[in-house]
Amino acid sequence: MQNQAENQNTPTVRPAMLGSRRAATNTAFRKKLEQMAIPLAPLVQLTTGEVHPSFPGTVLNFWLLTDEELEALAHFYHQRTPSQYKFHYPCPINWSSDIPLEEKRRKIGRFIGLRGCESPIRIRTEEEILEDARRARIAEEDEMWKRKLRWY
Repeated sequence: MQNQAENQNTPTVRPAMLGSRRAATNTAFRKKLEQMAIPLAPLVQLTTGEVHPSFPGTVLNFWLLTDEELEALAHFYHQRTPSQYKFHYPCPINWSSDIPLEEKRRKIGRFIGLRGCESPIRIRTEEEILEDARRARIAEEDEMWKRKLRWY
């Protein structure tokens, strides 16, 4: 009993949190933590003026949204089911429940105004570019022969 009282009176020294220690030595990690802590302005529903309970308060919370939460957000803000209110939001999206989680997250991110959540631009490989050039060259040659031999 006396031992417990002594333990309560002595200040406990807790080790610094892992994030604090890493952030102190790694500037890139510190910047990433600061980015993840950026607060997000809530989006209100047009009909009620309420904010969905799962709406992410920070960028980190956005990246932690589950598939079910993304579905619920899309439904709450009239994006999942056809509604007269769908196109009254600043950036309406085409929603489908059968798309992958990352695609859903990207669409909701675009819907709530996060930068970097636009549709990905597909970069073609060198082989695809060469194949397209080959097809165009063959089409040009075919057209040339059609013009030359059209009277025969």
